[in-house]
Amino acid sequence: MSEELKMPRHVAIILDGNGRWAKARHMPRNYGHAQGAKTVEVICEEAYKMGIEYLTVYAFSTENWNRPKDEVDALMKLLRDYMKTCLKTAEKNRMCVRVLGDKSRLDEDIRTRIGELEQATKNNDGLHFQIAINYGGRDEIVRAIRRAADDVKAGTLAVDGISEEVFSGYLDTAGLPEPDLLIRTCNEQRISNFLLWQLAYTEFYFTPVPWPDFTKEELIKAVEAYNHRDRRYGGLKEE
Repeated sequence: MSEELKMPRHVAIILDGNGRWAKARHMPRNYGHAQGAKTVEVICEEAYKMGIEYLTVYAFSTENWNRPKDEVDALMKLLRDYMKTCLKTAEKNRMCVRVLGDKSRLDEDIRTRIGELEQATKNNDGLHFQIAINYGGRDEIVRAIRRAADDVKAGTLAVDGISEEVFSGYLDTAGLPEPDLLIRTCNEQRISNFLLWQLAYTEFYFTPVPWPDFTKEELIKAVEAYNHRDRRYGGLKEE
């Protein structure tokens, strides 16, 4: 990897292709999800070593509840196990973990584990790792509007005081920088209701590689492609 590469500060990834990867190997979809979870661990470590400060992954969308019940149940079990693994990884690598999305639909034990994980890692100074669970971009915006409306009703927020910056503070990603680079694996070229507000000026990178096969080398390719982009904001090139 060239040392001249400019690292994106914040990388977001849509983890796609677990099921197709497993099917190609004549294995159940859940096997693909389990392998995908291991890939997350690897990429977290490699991203931080490369100098990426923030990594956000799309793990479970609001639409994923529509999948077959056995697959959803398996994903929830995997999530429970992952919360334990993630806590150990965070302790080792001083990773600061935050979960985005509507947690109210998750089982109580999962919500408890999320709370414990966020509390235990909140002061860590390593990679800032965000996991989107029961997350949908439209849902996030609607929830943010409701919170802002409650504050307007309570008299703590003036309607004419609502700016883009103020509204951003009501989103799940409050306090986080917006992604510089979005990666989507397995050749799908859509954002699937992910970070709709936050991706306004983000560079997109699509790869045919399914998520379980995504490696450090693939991450470097994405960053190299990012470096070749002519970054512009409002028509002006980024300095």
